[in-house]
Amino acid sequence: MFENLTTRLGLVFDKLRGRGALSEADVDAALGEVRIALLEADVALPVVKDFVAQVRAKAVGQDVIRSVTPGQLVVKIVHDELVAMLGSDTAELNLIAQPPVPILMVGLQGSGKTTTTAKIAVRLEKQNGKKVLMASLDVYRPAAQEQLKVLGEQTGIATLPIVAGQQPVDIALRAMNAAKLRGFDVVLLDTAGRLSIDEMMMREAAAVRDAVRPPEVLLVVDALTGQDAVNTAKTFKERLGITGIVLTRLDGDARGGAALSMRATSGAPIKLMGTGEKVDALEPFHPARIAGRILGMGDVVSLVEKARDVIDQEEAAKLEERVLAGSFDMNDLLSQLRQMRKMGGLEGMMAMLPGVGKIKQAMANNRLDDKVVARQEAIILAMTKEERRKVAVLNASRRRRIAEGSGTTVADVNKLLKQHRTMSDMFKKFGKLGKKGMVRALAGMGGPGGFGGMGGGGLPPGFGR
Repeated sequence: MFENLTTRLGLVFDKLRGRGALSEADVDAALGEVRIALLEADVALPVVKDFVAQVRAKAVGQDVIRSVTPGQLVVKIVHDELVAMLGSDTAELNLIAQPPVPILMVGLQGSGKTTTTAKIAVRLEKQNGKKVLMASLDVYRPAAQEQLKVLGEQTGIATLPIVAGQQPVDIALRAMNAAKLRGFDVVLLDTAGRLSIDEMMMREAAAVRDAVRPPEVLLVVDALTGQDAVNTAKTFKERLGITGIVLTRLDGDARGGAALSMRATSGAPIKLMGTGEKVDALEPFHPARIAGRILGMGDVVSLVEKARDVIDQEEAAKLEERVLAGSFDMNDLLSQLRQMRKMGGLEGMMAMLPGVGKIKQAMANNRLDDKVVARQEAIILAMTKEERRKVAVLNASRRRRIAEGSGTTVADVNKLLKQHRTMSDMFKKFGKLGKKGMVRALAGMGGPGGFGGMGGGGLPPGFGR
């Protein structure tokens, strides 16, 4: 997300950092480029004007001009103003009410509202320990209620039984009563959407809101629709008094204009963001972390949190024991590749590291992408159990068989074996250091290509915990 904006701003700030002193003209020239970058990212014009004015007012002050590192100070000012534009503080879901707590999901058709309902339910049960009931109030779109039922079956989240002929308000009240009787903590009410905002949709959503009095009315909008998403949020805020926004498909939005304009134009905080199609691809919206990503500073905190959520701690502990014992086979490497995929793959993880633009360029130069990981996984799966445990038995004929079985080349197989050998040798050295020595050694690592041996150094997820 925000790739285009990150690249443009990175070029602007590299120029600033290279200057020993900054004049007012230097700041104005840089802000002119920032303005163009924001407009090209589809940020609303009034938001861009206010942003540039706020930054300029602070950036041309004496503190900046006389600073030892004026370029860095301007970057900090831009960062702080980005955070303010995005909403300053992280806005949590409001669950402070007598259970069952109703949450009303609203939005246009095609915004991903039903899928997002299931994602929120999964998050509430997994992260917050809540017992959640989902109910579809969409009596218009064919199979809309069935879609939520299927998502419930796939995720293990309870759904309200479908009763043909019931109207949305009646369904909502039935869901609340059922939740009370069955001891649910939260009820997610998925309302009907339309292709565009109309009076009937607004009246119906307002009627459901008045019937159940939810502490949260969440608007789901598709980030890829840009300024249309911003206008939608503004209208829903005026008509329904939405309490928060969930941005979907933010992972596919290279411009990011909707995210940057949303809070300023609608007055409603962005609370969650969808970062993929899987049911766990939903994250809290942290303004400071997002600002860091936009400016190429990375988001290591979110990366660590994601690692904590997806890494099997028991499996990691066993692997640590094997490393300390100087043993690391192909099954171990396969496990690490799969954990990397759970964390969003190479691209998803690299987007959270500082210097994202330079990292991606290095990956492109070395032809490293998620397809490489998929090929490596296929190669390991084409091996026999014995071959995975004892790499030494892989002679030329076995390597040809594995290449044919995995749809790769012998060169690909050899490259993976070399990578495994490099990692295995490194882990043997760590094993001699003991656990404390290994942690100290890991803390000092960070050379070129430093991830999972993909480029000659570094570690896969799960190490150095």
